[in-house]
Formats: sequence, C-alpha cells, structure tokens
Amino acid sequence: MQAYLEDPEAAKAALPWLKKGEEARRQIADLMIDLELHRNGDDVHFWAIHMTEDNKFVGMIGLGDELQLAASAYNLGYWVKKSYRKKGIAMACVDAIFEWQSERSEHSLIEITVHPHNEAGLAACKSICNRWKGLAIEGYVPIEIDNRTIPHVLHLVQLNRGE
Repeated sequence: MQAYLEDPEAAKAALPWLKKGEEARRQIADLMIDLELHRNGDDVHFWAIHMTEDNKFVGMIGLGDELQLAASAYNLGYWVKKSYRKKGIAMACVDAIFEWQSERSEHSLIEITVHPHNEAGLAACKSICNRWKGLAIEGYVPIEIDNRTIPHVLHLVQLNRGE
C-alpha cells in the first residue's frame, strides 16, 4: 500500500482496474488474496521485487491469465516504484522470468498489452521485443476496463522457438 501511495497514477496505469483512494486498499488486499489462492497452480505467477542489498520492496511482476489470444500462455505485467525506475530492474526481472519460463515449457506465447499513450510502457515493450525476438501486432486490441473499452497495443513474445 505504501508503494501505491508513492505514485497512485502509475499504479493505476499498471493495474487499470484499480480504483482511487480507500477503495484501492481493499482491491490491493483482494489481489494479494487472489494471488495466494493461485500460488500452487500454473495459471498465474506473480513475484514481489525486492532490492538485494536491503530487501526493500520496489515493485511487482507477473505472468497473468487475462489473455487476448487463445494461443497465448500468459500476459506479462509489471510495476516498479517511481523512485526505482530507469535502473534496469524491470528488464532484469523480465529476463529472469522469461529464462525460467523457457526452461519450463517447450513453447510459450507471452502477451504484453500497453495503452498507446503510455510512452514508457511502449519503450519497455520495444526493448523486451528486441531482446526476446518479439513483435508488436499492428492495430489495437480492445481491453475492457471499468465497463469501458480501451484500445491497447498488443506485443507478443514466443519463447522456446527451437532455436
């Protein structure tokens, strides 16, 4: 909750369903309970990001199950606290998770959806796609958020292509 309060707008960009104010506290608690319920399954995988030197919480990253394509295995989502951005933390986590997922599965299609006005998110997706041979799909995919349809750019990364 402290991380949310540091930058509520960025948290909302990462978790678009998140309401503002006191409602956010309940929703974050519900998210933690939901993730705990899924911890022994294989449909979602989420991790807290902590600094190695002081174990300070700096964000979250995960592979979720809110998918746009039937062929996809997971969607990637992440959020890093404002004071820890632009340090390569998210990219290091993505690399670790994609390497882990590559060892677990022969083929795994990962989706990343980003609002077209989220310039930092689009730049991060471009970097992820460059590193992992992914691509942006032309056009937009509709994402339902708060009973509204909001267009997003869809990026796809196919892990373990047999290369």
